[in-house]
Amino acid sequence: MDKVKVAILGSGNIGTDLMYKLLKDPGHMELVAVVGIDPKSEGLARARALGLEASPEGIAYILERPEIRIVFDATSAKAHVRHAKLLREAGKIAIDLTPAARGPYVVPPVNLKAHLDKDNVNLITCGGQATIPLVYAVHRVAPVLYAEMVSTVASRSAAPAPGRTSTSSPSPRPGGWRPSGGPRRERPSSS
Repeated sequence: MDKVKVAILGSGNIGTDLMYKLLKDPGHMELVAVVGIDPKSEGLARARALGLEASPEGIAYILERPEIRIVFDATSAKAHVRHAKLLREAGKIAIDLTPAARGPYVVPPVNLKAHLDKDNVNLITCGGQATIPLVYAVHRVAPVLYAEMVSTVASRSAAPAPGRTSTSSPSPRPGGWRPSGGPRRERPSSS
């Protein structure tokens, strides 16, 4: 089976971490490029050192490469709003790792199959990716009336959602639990 060629757009902490994960366990994917906008980016330097194509040309580099079918967008919510449209027009699938949420929320072990036909999916936060499958598993054998997850994140790895300042705290994503089929109610957002 031919591997699907993928690229990472965003050479910061999240994009670089994903690069190492895709190289370690690529599955049916072949990582062909890491792309950013800062020629002096540490992430681009690391990609080059590993023998990957590394470009500071931003999304333009990816749009010129028809063999790249899937793009992991690890930039910012503001940038992804623009990227989503460009990637769709180029016939590429966007996997949104930002708070932009231009596509349906996806937790792969829970609802990936329901969204395989989408051109843009949003992988909700790592805390949700870790917790929702547990809620889903319990829900399959017993009703889950309420579930709450509390996590922390290193501030260097997080970015504010559009319209937020770096000092405001993000609110839970309404409906983030819904792919699991439960719980029946969520804690109201405090914002």
